[in-house]
Amino acid sequence: MIDEAIATRTVSNEPSKVYDISKIDFERLRQEFRRTQAPNTTVQNLRLVIEKRLQRMIAQNPLRTDFQEHYEQIVREYNQEKDRVTIERTFEELLRFVGELDEEQSRAIREGLDPESLVLYDLLMKPALAPNEIAQIKKVAMELLSTLKEEKLKVDQWRDKEGTRDAVHSAIFDFLYSDKTGLPSAYSEDEIKDRSDRIFQHVFYAYPVIPSPIFAVGAAAE
Repeated sequence: MIDEAIATRTVSNEPSKVYDISKIDFERLRQEFRRTQAPNTTVQNLRLVIEKRLQRMIAQNPLRTDFQEHYEQIVREYNQEKDRVTIERTFEELLRFVGELDEEQSRAIREGLDPESLVLYDLLMKPALAPNEIAQIKKVAMELLSTLKEEKLKVDQWRDKEGTRDAVHSAIFDFLYSDKTGLPSAYSEDEIKDRSDRIFQHVFYAYPVIPSPIFAVGAAAE
């Protein structure tokens, strides 16, 4: 079943592997694992699929590093001793971890956002906000991303010139600082500048072109 989730496709005359974890029937995999004579191999194959998915998710949203830390903790414990009990425990922990990734992957829907706007929302958020302020931040995230896509990010090779980079950075700050389009009054000017810097760094990485190759690859592989 894990092998079936790994399809090979040709890109630029070179074969590459696409990992689609949604193709795995995890309940059936659990049953097969109990009967297998090579449980360690199953764990290793499952790790491979999880690592590829985790890599995509973190590429899309840099604030997901806590999932990476959790995964690395599971692997550290697994590597300490690979007896049958440890392998079985690791297998169950990996399946639970996949469930956590599924929850995170669907969080955009629960928040009423698309995956790309969710990243900006996460970068803008801070603790102890009122419900109306959270709603405003969601609106800011969606509208800011839409504005950038329609204007500044359409400039060909915008990342290559200091002038166009500065224009994108300034547009983000001005949007967040504006009384009409920006963040709630609960944000100080320093906090707005900090959020502007965070979003610019994300946009610089994720949007060399429109549409973003980071989200296009993730959407195709999920």
